[in-house]
Amino acid sequence: MSSFQDLISGETPVLVDFFAEWCGPCKMMAPALQAFAQEQAGKLKVIKVDVDKNPAAAAQFQISGVPTLILFHQGKMLWRKSGALPLHLLNQEILPQLPV
Repeated sequence: MSSFQDLISGETPVLVDFFAEWCGPCKMMAPALQAFAQEQAGKLKVIKVDVDKNPAAAAQFQISGVPTLILFHQGKMLWRKSGALPLHLLNQEILPQLPV
């Protein structure tokens, strides 16, 4: 099993969705995030981290509200935003951050 650090340290950019099962905005954003992941398949990976089940990861990145999205490439944070985003904003905000 890979560690969280291993997951975010590869060549492929990784968008991490810090969420909670009880979070309404997280549930509202889930379909947009799923569509984004499908559209960007091969260009980036999307992983979901439940803050209640992974408090160490949440603490490491100082997650104070969910949903919080963080884009990593080779272990470095490229972009971060808290709050639910619709699909067009995911595209608009994240795609320019991706390495070419």
